[in-house]
Amino acid sequence: MTTSTTSSTSTNTSPVSIASSSSAGAAGGSVIDVSSLVSQLVAATQDPQQALITNQTAAVTTQISSLGTLKSALSTFQSALSALDTPSAFDTQTANTSNSAAVTATATSGAPVGTYSVSVTALAQAQQLLSKAFTGDGTTAIGTGSLQLSLGGTSFNVAVNSSNDTLDGIAAAINSADGNPGITATVVQGTDGAHLLLSSTQTGAANTIQVSETDAGGALSALTYSATSGSHYTVETAAQDATYSIAGVAATSPSNTITSAISGVTLTLAGTTTTSTPASVTVSTDTSTIESNISAFVTAYNTLETSFQSLGGYDSSTSTAGSMMGNALLSGIENQVQDALYSVVNTGSTTYNTLASVGITTNSDGSMSLNSTTLSNALSTNFSAVSQLFSGTAGVATNLNSLITENLSSTGAIASNSQSLTTEENALSAQTTQLDNQMATLSASLTQQYSALNSLLSSLQTTSSYLTQAFASLPQVEGTANA
Repeated sequence: MTTSTTSSTSTNTSPVSIASSSSAGAAGGSVIDVSSLVSQLVAATQDPQQALITNQTAAVTTQISSLGTLKSALSTFQSALSALDTPSAFDTQTANTSNSAAVTATATSGAPVGTYSVSVTALAQAQQLLSKAFTGDGTTAIGTGSLQLSLGGTSFNVAVNSSNDTLDGIAAAINSADGNPGITATVVQGTDGAHLLLSSTQTGAANTIQVSETDAGGALSALTYSATSGSHYTVETAAQDATYSIAGVAATSPSNTITSAISGVTLTLAGTTTTSTPASVTVSTDTSTIESNISAFVTAYNTLETSFQSLGGYDSSTSTAGSMMGNALLSGIENQVQDALYSVVNTGSTTYNTLASVGITTNSDGSMSLNSTTLSNALSTNFSAVSQLFSGTAGVATNLNSLITENLSSTGAIASNSQSLTTEENALSAQTTQLDNQMATLSASLTQQYSALNSLLSSLQTTSSYLTQAFASLPQVEGTANA
């Protein structure tokens, strides 16, 4: 007797193999490998759907990454605009002098352009005092007590005791004292003995050094000094203000660095001039910095254009399309940038009113080139027009900065697209989770069904085996022949 059983599962999938145990013929043996069969059926259902979700997710992730690249490229380009997009960016000055041995000068933005005659009759000096000689080499005890030293209007105290009552010790105590405004003490050795050299770090007539003994004793009197009682020291260098004149206007300064004489100009006095030959300080527009900033602008745009081509172009040599090829957002931004670059700006000049007119031209590959000679001539011929071309209300750099700011804002087109893509990415992630849950449910259901079928087949197999054995044990019936 033979028993045949057929099982089928209705799915829109490729055929799956039903694995059977090698002991299927044995009574009570497993007929179907349920785990393997369920795994194949679930995979056949899940894989096509998951592949679709995975591909869609990869595409969305690529678009999000591309938006990040575009945003970074625009931000980098915008950084180069900050040196050109306001009138103050063109208000840069430089200062030169005819006699750098006497005076040097620097100018900041807004310094008045012009030439100034500067005469220097004396430099500011810091006071330096040298004490009388003390016996020994600086290690001989002098006495104990307390000293008060002052520089200008600031004083500080030094205690002298048995641990520092030598000239070396006193010098060290002065140098390390709290509140010391700028007096440096040095021990100078000579053939006549050791001297204490007191030097001010601050120039100017008001910054004089004074030393007094404050303990009511006299052990340290040989170290005291004042302008009216200076027998214990020799004035090596007198405290002195700088004296100078600008355009015939006399002035003094406690410092050789003068920042308030000409607005936006810093003068540094280094020597004196003769009466007949003052130094000439010339403040002029710093066109070299402007040229450098415009050159940086061209370089920055070429970098941006490379990003545009990489994202939205097609490389025929590799048959590779950019990740944003045909993307309306990218095309829109690129068109906005080019419209600003090629615009005609009202600069007050019909000669210098476009980028091309100042030497910035477009190449066949979309990049830009700068003719430095043309730019230099434009700046020297009509500096105001060039400034307006870039930094005016409708200037190229001004417009570019505005449109990039708008596109990069939290409510701009890039943020809006990024938010939509992120929402789509989250939805795809939710689809994956939902599919996993559905497949887990399907797996449990199929496992239950095929386990039951497996039990039935195993039971039928046992019955078949029993019947086979029973029939085999029946006695054989022999036939009878007629004689």
